[in-house]
Amino acid sequence: MRVALLGPVAWRTPPRAYGPWEQVTGLLAEGLVSAGVDVTLFATLDSITKAALDGVLPHGYADDPSTDGRVAEAMHVSHALARSGEFDIVHNHLDWLPLAFADHCRAPLVTTVHGFSSPAILPAYRASGSAFVSISDADRSPHLDYVATVHHGVDVGGLPFTPAAGPGLVSFGRIHPDKGTHTAIEIARRAGRPLTICGIVQDESYFTERVAPHIDGDRVVFLGAVGPERRAEILGRAEALLHPIDFAEPFGLSVVESMVCGTPVIAYPRGSLPEIVDEGVTGYLVRGVDQAVAAVGAIRRISRTGCREQARKRFGAPRMVADYLAVYERLISGSAD
Repeated sequence: MRVALLGPVAWRTPPRAYGPWEQVTGLLAEGLVSAGVDVTLFATLDSITKAALDGVLPHGYADDPSTDGRVAEAMHVSHALARSGEFDIVHNHLDWLPLAFADHCRAPLVTTVHGFSSPAILPAYRASGSAFVSISDADRSPHLDYVATVHHGVDVGGLPFTPAAGPGLVSFGRIHPDKGTHTAIEIARRAGRPLTICGIVQDESYFTERVAPHIDGDRVVFLGAVGPERRAEILGRAEALLHPIDFAEPFGLSVVESMVCGTPVIAYPRGSLPEIVDEGVTGYLVRGVDQAVAAVGAIRRISRTGCREQARKRFGAPRMVADYLAVYERLISGSAD
């Protein structure tokens, strides 16, 4: 089987820090290669992969202010689709743009929908001939037909188990009202626990007004974006991950990474979270600050060993790779009929 993975190009694959789409695409590429699949990864040319690497951009456009992201993605898609006839299947991880040119793809096209940035992009999806995979049942659009839901996988080996943790809590993700960073601060304050915040600042005014005034380097620590090596350390040493989101989260990689480290999650049941968190095993789903504070007090009832084992079984990369192989085989077989 010859597979082309059309990856995103905002950052390198895998990303040095933030870049969830690049992270998942890179992990899938490595897993497919290990399974004996002939894989070409279309990504930035500084990407690191065991697959054959091809592309036109020397590095991610988010790292280069002189590069227009729209132009970069268009050049990237054009280059990849020009080679599409060499593959048995093309797997798109680059949102809507490749779908606008789906008629130029000379192999079956499947698109993983990593969340809809806006309802305005739906026409590109509906007009294309691509098959679609959702990353959670909750993130499915009623206007599209899907061939499967494939939950993201993570590199369990890169997230070592931490059997014991300190009293601190952690908030991990974009600093944005959607992620509820200010709510995590309130939960930690009322629970009497220190809080470590990690993530890129996506909304500067929100950070300045709702987050920064609480950062004191003691009770509330802000570390910014952290790379893969520090993620496991920070997540693993926390007693719980706070995830009081204020939007329908399509998936939530940091939630799964935390659980794999053995650190249970306290989250609001929005979007995919009821699919991801196993109540009382890998965390608690709560409604509001009061319930979240109570859950912090009860968090030690959850076995960190059991938390990791359940997360490993459900969200290890080999399961994701097997799920996608089944999708590929189904589509390739169907196209030959």
